[in-house]
Amino acid sequence: MNKAALPLAVLLTFTAYTGFVMSQAEQSLIQFGLQLMSSLDTAQVVIDLYILAALACIWMYQDNKARNKPVIAVVPYLLITAVFVSIGPLLYLVIKGFANTPATGKTDA
Repeated sequence: MNKAALPLAVLLTFTAYTGFVMSQAEQSLIQFGLQLMSSLDTAQVVIDLYILAALACIWMYQDNKARNKPVIAVVPYLLITAVFVSIGPLLYLVIKGFANTPATGKTDA
């Protein structure tokens, strides 16, 4: 099975859901974030998500470096992660998965 199949399915589903939610929202992302941070319980969840996002950014950076790719190649994923959290790493996995699938069907470890 292609390494990109599952991340692609999750990426498409979650991105569509995110787009739908944003189209229905009556406030901006910044207002929404500030509202979440105004309460201790929801602030804890947001902080937890951004800790995971930071760890994902570190992983993407190190993986990109291990592949001998220029730093600029990972910057778009880091920026997307900063705004939409899980969409950045999912997109990175999808692109990486498709890039690692040569015509022979073999993939990198």
